[in-house]
Amino acid sequence: MKIKTQHTILKTENLTIGYSSKKEDTVVASNINISLQKGELIGLVGGNGIGKSTLLRTLTKVQHPLQGTIILNNKDLKNYINLELAKTLSLVLTEPIASKNLTVFEVVALGRQPYTNWVGNLSEHDISIINTAILQTNIEDLKHKKCFELSDGQLQKVMIARALAQDTDLIILDEPTTHLDMYHKAYILKLLQKLTKDTGKTILFSSHEIDLAIQLCDSMIVMSKEGIASNSPCQLIEEGAFNNLFPKDMIIFDDKTGSFRVKK
Repeated sequence: MKIKTQHTILKTENLTIGYSSKKEDTVVASNINISLQKGELIGLVGGNGIGKSTLLRTLTKVQHPLQGTIILNNKDLKNYINLELAKTLSLVLTEPIASKNLTVFEVVALGRQPYTNWVGNLSEHDISIINTAILQTNIEDLKHKKCFELSDGQLQKVMIARALAQDTDLIILDEPTTHLDMYHKAYILKLLQKLTKDTGKTILFSSHEIDLAIQLCDSMIVMSKEGIASNSPCQLIEEGAFNNLFPKDMIIFDDKTGSFRVKK
């Protein structure tokens, strides 16, 4: 029997996240010790305002940590220059793209910016990677459409394809299922699950779709007022990590089904 060897893409050591001002530091969460393994789909979940976006901004060097260390591919995140980081980590945000007049191909091609020459010319190798990303996200039929012609679900696939074209070990998505209906929420998360298996990339996403994340993720990070827990969904259920995410007067987590239900 083969033993699966794990390779850690990103880990945090006693990380504290929050905001600094001249007067004081505002701590959002502390003592964060998590590890993201190669080829895993990881869901980051928690209630509104708990600090999920703050954690993602800190992990992507958009925001500085208050304390602690972030190690990305065995190197301290603070020692990465921007170009080097862009070849290691790609980010998909909820903000709309700058120009919806671009075609799908042109948007996906933006993922190659860290690798192109100073005038942005695409090589045959770049074009091959772009077309592969388009195939992997099932948007071949949209390739020449303008982005303003796309639905929210289609546009989200385009943004995932751009991240794939960037060809990084780690892809981080901030709430990729926002504004989507139930079918497309499941479709996007199933696509992310498939991409981790097909490409070996590590994908971390934040979401309010906790039930779906429990079903599809290899591991999860659960943020609550009690602290931060990280493990496989089954282990987190056993540990009771989902039991205190919401006030129990309204929402209850059912350990047997692995899902939330409204209290009668």
